[in-house]
Amino acid sequence: MSHLHVVCPHCSAVNRIPEERLAAHPKCGKCGQLLFSGKPVELSQSTFQKYLQKNDIPLLVDFWAPWCGPCKMMGPAFAEAATQLEPRVRLAKVNTEVEQNLGARLNIRSIPTMVLFINGVERARQSGAMNSAGIIQWVNGQL
Repeated sequence: MSHLHVVCPHCSAVNRIPEERLAAHPKCGKCGQLLFSGKPVELSQSTFQKYLQKNDIPLLVDFWAPWCGPCKMMGPAFAEAATQLEPRVRLAKVNTEVEQNLGARLNIRSIPTMVLFINGVERARQSGAMNSAGIIQWVNGQL
């Protein structure tokens, strides 16, 4: 039986889940909340590292800013994509206005930019706003 490590979006505890139970609405062993809510997780510089290093499922991060028109347009599409891609992929958002060091460290030059990480390593990057179908298709093409 294969197990996957999944970081809880509520308390950041790392949970060990049997792979075949991933789609069965697993709950966090520490706080009891659902591990997958169908909504993107807001990440900070400190939580980003945990999600990157401790999650065994792919991590798709939307780097955005509140003043960015295309980012605002893509926000609902990214949230919709989360309902379709979870639990196979964890979707997260990083506000580059608040987390400037993180954006600089990852060489984010334009927003919105989505970065797909697999096993803690950047696998693909896409800049520009997309609709939910485009996001899902792009991610599925990378997996």
